[in-house]
Amino acid sequence: METSQAHHPSPATARSSRTLVVKLLLLVVGAFAFAFALVPLYDVLCAATGFNGKTGNPGKLGVGGIAGVAPAPSRIDPGRVVTVEFTGTVMPGLPWEMRPLTTSMDLHPGELHMAKFLVHNSSDRAIVGQAVPSVSPGQAAQHFEKLDCFCFSQQTLAPGESRELPLTFIVKPEIDEKIRTVTLSYAFFNVDGPKTAPKERE
Repeated sequence: METSQAHHPSPATARSSRTLVVKLLLLVVGAFAFAFALVPLYDVLCAATGFNGKTGNPGKLGVGGIAGVAPAPSRIDPGRVVTVEFTGTVMPGLPWEMRPLTTSMDLHPGELHMAKFLVHNSSDRAIVGQAVPSVSPGQAAQHFEKLDCFCFSQQTLAPGESRELPLTFIVKPEIDEKIRTVTLSYAFFNVDGPKTAPKERE
């Protein structure tokens, strides 16, 4: 009568199995790391490019969208003067008033400047509004850099509240020399609650 014997894998097969297990574990760890990295990478991409409605904020992102790095100082072109005009409007459905405290300013490309807008909630309830900027002519938009802007986030005004909203910006020296006047317009919309900021229009 024959006695059955257990089959034992050869040393080569055992080594191959261990190698496969190690590779699979490394693959799983790598997949988890990649998944966790996707969210911050996506946020940086959106903030830097304006994709998905996010407007870049160099004051927070720094050069090339890298956090913690201050934006490089822009050179100033003292031989050129660009006039920047400011306008503001409130869209239907938002019982606010809005106007620029400075309607225009002459500046040298590369200079850091601040402008302010005054908004007032004329209703008897708190309302959340979102400002959407628009730069004209369109080819000047990429050279109009907002370092700090109330349009980066939603604004909540209490009943009857008035508030000054600051804008810090630079008109880059790379702007076309044929462009002598740039108009920055803001349109305020009524929003129901925290939402992604609408994409900037050009």
